[in-house]
Amino acid sequence: MRQFGELEAEIMDRLWTWQRPATVREVVDDINRTRPVAYTTVMTVADILHRKGWLTRQKVGRAWSYRPVCSREEYAARLMREALGSSPDRSAALLHFVERMEPSDVEALSAALRSLGQGPT
Repeated sequence: MRQFGELEAEIMDRLWTWQRPATVREVVDDINRTRPVAYTTVMTVADILHRKGWLTRQKVGRAWSYRPVCSREEYAARLMREALGSSPDRSAALLHFVERMEPSDVEALSAALRSLGQGPT
């Protein structure tokens, strides 16, 4: 799995932020507030994201309405698992990662581990 391309990320960001299905027209109109993008370009990229399994879609009238198959947090977790899996020494990779974390992120990690019953109490 690789990270999303620029337009893929813009589309996914909007759908995650809105937390509801949206049409290509809605996405295009929102992106066009900050930069120009063609409807057909967004339609093509949304279709690609659908074929890759990142979006589901449902016909609404003549248009498709798209929804992410996972949350932003689940996507980030998948990226982290993939990065961790690419290291032959997972312990060292985790250590380097945690050493560079902000204190608030370390606390969030500790809280997550405690909630799973796997961290210090």
